[in-house]
Amino acid sequence: MSLLPIPSSIETAPAASQMMLQTVQEQLGVVPNLFRLVSTSPAALEGYLGLSGALSKGNLPARTRERIALAVAEVNQCNYCLSVHSYLAKNMSKLEDAEIIANRRGYSLDNKADAAVKFAVQVTLQRGHLNEAALKTVKDAGYDDAQIIEIVLHVALNTWTNYINSVAKTDIDFPLVPAL
Repeated sequence: MSLLPIPSSIETAPAASQMMLQTVQEQLGVVPNLFRLVSTSPAALEGYLGLSGALSKGNLPARTRERIALAVAEVNQCNYCLSVHSYLAKNMSKLEDAEIIANRRGYSLDNKADAAVKFAVQVTLQRGHLNEAALKTVKDAGYDDAQIIEIVLHVALNTWTNYINSVAKTDIDFPLVPAL
């Protein structure tokens, strides 16, 4: 059971969050527990949705974004996010099981994506304190400065969701995928 209360429905969420949750419902067909939990703070929900929406318009392919989410969730041992992103990776991004496992282990079977995933893992583990060689490696793989900034921002956003779900012990509403 979640340690922080999760509104049971859109209607029981704070009034300022209800329209945002309705948008989530329209986009996803459901309102996952993470969104209902975060809706307790309308400002936090607005910030999360705004940053997620902005990053979805960025220069990183959706499949690479999903790979990063899996890698960061594994590093941070967040079962909620591992469950969500494993589901999304398989069903939305159409990643193969072997790729999902590779991402969770901190790499990719795709050469270019491999550099992004490894860089994201380094950023997560080292809390951004990387040496120039790490930056050179991701640049040499073909990522430009804007994409590198987006990778770092994806790490930050995924770390935030990992942390909120770990702190709250959010009830997992996707098929369970425990950390390795």
